[in-house]
Order: sequence, then C-alpha cells, then structure tokens
Amino acid sequence: MLNRFSDVPDDLIGRSHELALLAGSLGGQRVVTLTGVGGVGKSRLALHAADRVRRSDGRAVAWADLWQLRDDRLLLPLVADSLGFADHTYGEPVDSLAGWLRGQDLLLVLDSCEHLTSGCRALVTRLRSSCPRLTVLATSREPLGISGEQVVGIEPLPVDTDAVDLLVRRAAALGVPLTRPEDRVTAARLCRWLDGIPLALEMAAGQLAGATVGEVEHHVRSRMDLGAATYGQAAPMHQRALRTTIGWSHELCEPSERLLWARLSVFRGPFDAEAALNVCADDALPAAAVRAGLEALERKSVLSRHGDRHRMLDTVREYGRLWLGELGEEPESRRRHARYFQARVRKADEEWQSAAQTTWYRWIEDCHADLCAALDHLSSTGAAAALDMSGRLGFFWSCGGHLREAAEYLEDCLARCPAPARVRVRALWALGVTRVLCGDGVAARELAERCSWEADRCDDAEGSLRAAYLLALIHLLDGRPMAAGHAVDLALQRATGSTDVTAATVLCRLARVFALTGQGFLGQARTGALELRADCAERGEWWGRSYADYQLSLIALFEDRSTDAVDHARSMVEGKHRIGDTFGMALGLDLLAAALAAQGTGEPAAAAYALGEVLWSAVGHPQRGTPELGPVRAQCERATRALLGSERYEAVLAQSAVRDPETVLGEIMGPSWPTA
Repeated sequence: MLNRFSDVPDDLIGRSHELALLAGSLGGQRVVTLTGVGGVGKSRLALHAADRVRRSDGRAVAWADLWQLRDDRLLLPLVADSLGFADHTYGEPVDSLAGWLRGQDLLLVLDSCEHLTSGCRALVTRLRSSCPRLTVLATSREPLGISGEQVVGIEPLPVDTDAVDLLVRRAAALGVPLTRPEDRVTAARLCRWLDGIPLALEMAAGQLAGATVGEVEHHVRSRMDLGAATYGQAAPMHQRALRTTIGWSHELCEPSERLLWARLSVFRGPFDAEAALNVCADDALPAAAVRAGLEALERKSVLSRHGDRHRMLDTVREYGRLWLGELGEEPESRRRHARYFQARVRKADEEWQSAAQTTWYRWIEDCHADLCAALDHLSSTGAAAALDMSGRLGFFWSCGGHLREAAEYLEDCLARCPAPARVRVRALWALGVTRVLCGDGVAARELAERCSWEADRCDDAEGSLRAAYLLALIHLLDGRPMAAGHAVDLALQRATGSTDVTAATVLCRLARVFALTGQGFLGQARTGALELRADCAERGEWWGRSYADYQLSLIALFEDRSTDAVDHARSMVEGKHRIGDTFGMALGLDLLAAALAAQGTGEPAAAAYALGEVLWSAVGHPQRGTPELGPVRAQCERATRALLGSERYEAVLAQSAVRDPETVLGEIMGPSWPTA
C-alpha cells in the first residue's frame, strides 16, 4: 500500500521474542499499543511487526507517521493519505473514510501518538465501530485508553547482552571494531550507564569515530552523575540516560553543528540538502558549514538519511527546538522556513506548463508536512503570502488527493488574510475546484460566480479564464456541454489578442474539447484535442496532455478506432500516474478497459476495469466523469463479459481487485512500464 517497508532495518537486536508475541497479537487483537519511553525502539519494532504481517499474512498495511503533526487538526487527512484514500466525497471526512474501509482486512500503524492521544482515541474508536476487520497498531509513550486495547510495554535492552551487541554492531558499522575483551567489558559498563536505551546507545556509538570506548564511557558516567544532581535521583534512570546522551552528543558537536541541529528542528518532515541550505544558511552558518554539518550529524546519529532526504527523530528534534528557543532564533527560523517553501511553491506554479511539472508534483507530495507548516506560520500572522501560497498549491493538492487540506487552508486564509484582488481570485478559483471535485456543485457555482465577478472588477484576464473553466467544469459534470462550451468560448474570445499561452488558456481549451465531444461534434473535438496535445507535448507538460489523450481515446471509441483508443487511453493513464492523480487514473482506466474490450482483448479489459474500480473506491467519488461515459462503461461491461463468459469475467475481476495495484497496472500497460 506504500513503500514504508523498502528500508526495514536488517537487524532487530534483542527483540525477537517481543516481535513474535506482537505479530501473534496482531492476528487476533484489533487494537494493540506499544508503549515505552522515548528512544526505546517502539517504531522499529512496529516496523518489523508490520512487515512480518505483510509478508506472512499477505494483508495490506498502511503506515501513518504522526510525529510530523503538531496537533490533531490534520490527523484524519494524514491517516487517509497513508491508507491511500484520496477523499473526493461531499460529507463528513471520517464517515467517508470509515465507509471506504468497511469490509477491508488491513493493518493500520499509527506511529508516535503520544502528543495526539485524544484525537487518536476518537479516530480509532470511530473506525473500529464501522470496520470490524481493521487492526490498529499504535506506538506511544502511553496507552490510547480504548476499550479492548492490548498494551504491550517495551523495555530497554538487557544491558549485559543485547545492548552490548547493538553497541558493538553500530561501532563496527562506523569502522571502529570493539573486538578486544577489555573493550567489550567497557562497552558493557557503558550500556549499563545508558540503561539499554537503543537511541542512547546509537548516539553513543556515533562518538566512537573520534574517541575510544573508554573515553566515551568516562564522559557518559560523569554526565550521568551531573544529570542525577540536576534532575534528582528520583528521575527514572532511562530518562536521565537519554537526556544525558542527547545532551552530551550536543556538547560534542562543533558550534556550527549545534546551530544547524537547532535550525533543522523547524522542519516538520524529511528534508533535502537544498532545503537545509535555504532555511539554515546565513552569515553565522555559511553554506559550506551546513553541508559539512549534515554529514557530521548523520555520523553522530542525530540525523538519519534515506535516499537524498534527511530525517530527525522526534526526541532529537525536541532537544533542537529547545535549543533554538534558548538562542532566540525560533521566530526567524520559522520565517525563513515559510519563505523558502512559499518561493518553491511559486516556482512550481510558474513552471506548471513545463517539463518540470511532474518533478514539482512529486516534490509537493514529498514535502506535504512542511508545506502545511509553512502555511500554518503564514496564516497565523495574517500574511497575504498565506493566501497566495494556498491559492497556488490548491490545484496541485486537488490533483494529488489532498482536497480536504486544500479546502481547509483556502477557507481559513480567505477569512483571515487580506490580500490583493488577483490573489483572492486565484484562491476562490482553487477553492471552487476542490468543491466541484468533492461533488458540491452548489458551492462550486457560487465560488465560480464570485471568482468571475472579482476578476472582472480588477481586470484580471487570467482569473476570468480560470473562472470560466470552473463554470464549464460544473456544467460538464451536470450534463450540460452546450453551456460549458459557451462559458469557455466567451472567455477565450475575450482573451483573443494575447500571445501568452497561460495555464488558464490550456484549461479553457481543454474544457472546450470536452464540450464539443459532449455535443457530438467529434471532428472539431478531435482537431482541438490534437492541437492541445501537441502544444502540451512540446512543453513537456503532462496534465493537459493526458486529458487531451483522454478525449482522443473517447473520440476514437465513438468512431470505432479501437487501436487508437487503446494507445491514447494508455498515454492518459501514464500521464496521471506520473503526477500521482488517482482520480485521473481511475478515469483513464475506465476508458482503457472500454477500448481493450472494443479491441477484443477480454482479460486485460476486465483487469483494467477492476483496477479502475479499486481507484474509484480510493477516491470515494460519486460521479465518474462526464455523463456520456456511462454508456461507454456499460458497453465495456457487456462486451468483456461476452468475450470471457460470465464465470471467467467475474473471476478476473475478483483476482485483479485484490492484487497489488502497481503489478496489475504494469501488466495492463505493457512491457515498457514503468516509465522513466
């Protein structure tokens, strides 16, 4: 269901018994919570247990990283996203998610719940009431407090055995083998001082590159004594051990590394080197120091790295945030963070019509948590930049399945953040798109009219085109292609004379093609679609190109050109897959299924139809495209059933619906899949 398990650590030292017990519990218990102190290894154990369930039982597993949330406002959207539910429904979000999950047999992991206990308790209780086959595995420093919850306490590693093994392995990985008997004796003493806390052991191991194990043990022991004086002997040993190790690791960092550690704590999710440079570098911390610091903090286990992105563990980030506050730099760091992501979103919007489009869609998905953090900061200050950023993000998020977040931020910023008229026009349009994609045509129409009125008032030609597209989209989904065509034709005529091919122009040209097809003017529609596709392909842009392919496939079906219909439908699915548009992929698969059936290839047609059903379920959308597609789907079903026979047809549908979607997609798309 997601690629969280592509980097499961090879070892789980000292946890084999706990892992076996946990995996067994997940087979029968519906809510299991791993509890334990910070740094004890709850997340790693949960990852191994979930991976074992996924491999041995074949159950779907979803992983939600809750550490990136500051409060429970975005808890439900994040969980829905982790489950692969791109909610396009019009109604209560939790009811939509519960309805989609009903009957599914899967494991949902909620990692790091301790700061969201109340919200997690309410959400899990609601989902359990509707989804009897849902199993939840939570990690937290305290139980969720749910009836029937099984609490599994995770203790530190035994200090004379497993803890020593972990320290020795981490040291060896750093090129510092602890092979001498006296080194292992010292390592055992160090592990006792650190109370067997895995995170403390890993951070201590990170210091062995520049010190002997004896020196490390001496420094830890002296600081543990100081910690006892500071926190009192009554403080639990494991708390003192972790605080001491993190604090000592901080002390051993160079001043520039400590400053970088503090500034990096403003990131809410994983980040790359470019983001770190833009947010953290200044005269006091030059770019070269940031680059060197990232490498040093990774060596010292302050940061972990996956691919080209870094992550800071919650406990370590908390320490950095405290230090940032002590330095008095938190307000400025948050401003720099927000400015960086605001500038990147502006660039993404400006390059929407270029070959960089797919890269931007992926970047926006990867940086979702930090984009939310930037918007939170900007909107809390009432800055016009918040409305500008949410308006530019809205369409990206709508395509990527984040309709709820897009709508919430847009509504909040429209209410709280005064901004120039053109910025408001863009935000009203983006909010209207979220409403129409959720099936709320009444609200979408009101927003389209407001957008059009305000665009005319401030002489915003681009805004007028966007408003016309939104109105046309509403008409198309309501089965009024003539009205849709009139709306965009009028807007395009008013824009005549402009030499700019803007994103809004592409939207209106596309809506015009849809309207012509809906009215049966297939020749004109084909000409318009071919021209639009060529323009988009020349720029390397995929969103508009994929919808042009969609129309060309539909027209080819109407004209009994099944081979062309298959080729264009596959191209449409490819484009939507590139940008992560589940709704668009579902549309394309419906059309591909119909084209394959018309071509006489029954099993691929049934597989495409079944995968389309899976994706439609994942967006929960009540309306599957424009009305003229209803007869196409019905004919596809009849033709495929006739080709395969009812029994085989039903069998292929059932098999394809439960298999891995990417595997099924690869078989349908052919030997060249996946694309670069």
